[in-house]
Amino acid sequence: MKKLFIIALVLVAGQIFAQTKTATTAANFLTIPVSPRASAMGGAFTAIANDASALYWNPGGLAKLTKSEFSVAYSEWLVKTNYNWMALAYKMDDVSAIGFSINQLNYGEEDVTNELYPNGTGEKWNAQDIAIGLSYSRSLTDRFSIGGTVKYIRQQIWHESASAFALDIGLLFQTELEGLKLGMNITNFGSEMKLDGKDLYQPIDIDRQFNSGNNENVPGSLNVESWPLPLVFAFGCSYEAIHSSDMSLILDVDAVYPSNQSSYLNAGAEFGFMDVLFLRIGRNSIFKQSAEETMSYGAGFKYDFGPVSSKIDYCNTGYGRFGNLSKVSLTIGF
Repeated sequence: MKKLFIIALVLVAGQIFAQTKTATTAANFLTIPVSPRASAMGGAFTAIANDASALYWNPGGLAKLTKSEFSVAYSEWLVKTNYNWMALAYKMDDVSAIGFSINQLNYGEEDVTNELYPNGTGEKWNAQDIAIGLSYSRSLTDRFSIGGTVKYIRQQIWHESASAFALDIGLLFQTELEGLKLGMNITNFGSEMKLDGKDLYQPIDIDRQFNSGNNENVPGSLNVESWPLPLVFAFGCSYEAIHSSDMSLILDVDAVYPSNQSSYLNAGAEFGFMDVLFLRIGRNSIFKQSAEETMSYGAGFKYDFGPVSSKIDYCNTGYGRFGNLSKVSLTIGF
């Protein structure tokens, strides 16, 4: 079984490597990093995946969670948009877990204008992207776990919308070297997206040359193309260099191969003190062509209330000409 899944991953990864397309996919909000913790570590989280954000980074890690978690996060995003994320990871037993997640990119709204009403017609237009995922993960051995997510994806801009379904598959492997883990994840393997809506239906004149008896308003539809989803293959390696009751140090690096841009590396580290305070640093998009991302910094605070725990995480990431963007999250463990 393990070999079968690994072969499938290699075959799909081979398709990714063969593609050289740049900026030719729809629903690119699916690649926006979630979780301030993972983002502060430069997005190098594929081989860690030990909290509710595993639903995004590697569903294979869900089965290894020590308790169920509910997490909500708010992120500033480019050009004054915002990105919201919610996840519930539920431990069914010692070897399996399920999860539910929602990702939403909100573009806000603006006045509708035209050549007759440059200051606005009184209408508003808005746009948003949303993805809803259902996940399942299981430990096949004490060292190896696998997980998958089925997602419904929808993009909407004013009266037009497009939807698709996609699949994520993730693996997590604890090596025989204590503290060293390997992770692999394939995301957004699914159908293409094609916009449709009433603004694409326009009256046309199919015979402008002859006016006699000609109907100038024959109903017609503008034909828009279908676009694939941003298929991404990530391979990660993490190492817990320090693990004691007082301190911990985790180092992680991810190699990322997206279908719509050049490949790159993410790298990061997390230092923990007394399992209460956590400091993080990372770098995203190393070797990526024309990358805007720079360094990421963040911190987290965790407190246990008996069987229930709470975590607050914050991250600040540099995006070059777009300035610095912040993320914050609250997680409840139970």
